[in-house]
Amino acid sequence: MPEYHMTTQQVKEYQAWLRREERAQGTQEKYMRDIKAFRTWLGGRGVEKEQVAAWKGYLLEQGYAPVTVNSMLASLHSFFRFAGWTGCQVKYVNIQRRVFRESQRELSRAEYQNLTDTAHRLGKTRLGLVLESIAATSVRVSEVRYLTVEAAQRGRAEISLKGKIRVILLPGKLCRKLLKYAKKNKIASGEIFITRSGRGMTRGQIWAEMKQLCQKAGVEASKVFPHNLRHLFATAFYQVSRDIAKLADVLGHSSIETTRIYLVTSGAEHARELNRLGFVH
Repeated sequence: MPEYHMTTQQVKEYQAWLRREERAQGTQEKYMRDIKAFRTWLGGRGVEKEQVAAWKGYLLEQGYAPVTVNSMLASLHSFFRFAGWTGCQVKYVNIQRRVFRESQRELSRAEYQNLTDTAHRLGKTRLGLVLESIAATSVRVSEVRYLTVEAAQRGRAEISLKGKIRVILLPGKLCRKLLKYAKKNKIASGEIFITRSGRGMTRGQIWAEMKQLCQKAGVEASKVFPHNLRHLFATAFYQVSRDIAKLADVLGHSSIETTRIYLVTSGAEHARELNRLGFVH
């Protein structure tokens, strides 16, 4: 197999391709971060399948979780497909599907309530509403920009991603709170969650403010990140509807297999289910 070399120009062209494909901003940043990490590890050497396999082994030796390693490989494989280097792809780390979620990553309803209450108590109304909006609608952190004054007035938001448009309904109570906030802050139209300069909040800003909030609220930092609010929504929605296909549509998933990941129960709940089987007398 021929030896390839990752040039700066190729990486720039790949980044431009990701933008043309309308990949989410967070996805673009992650792919580029992983590709740059691989290039740094290569240290100028050529790209061969053996080198990619060695990088996979290196990541595991450094203590990266298998799911993280697979995620980084996916970024690399995307670049290989773009460059036509499919022969450089390697197998993912084999992971047994989890039947329950680790407690240190599970955000409970009570902890979510504590976070929002703390945000409003500290006068961080914007952050509190961002948390409530993600949890109540299941929008991704990159989709918060679609929560506009017009959307709150209509009670629905149209989200455009990868050439697809999905419509999400906004609860009436949330709409009233969003419009009240917009009026108080003299936001007549467009995005509701904006900075002092008038620009929309970035993924990084939301993430950083959430991490600061968790310290004040006494909630473990490992549980506090935007995507966990989508997990909380998915769990609550499924408990009410028991309709995984409808949940997949609401979350914007093209595969129900992706949605199943969101429905993994907590370790405590899994233990209760085992006890209810009644095999131990």
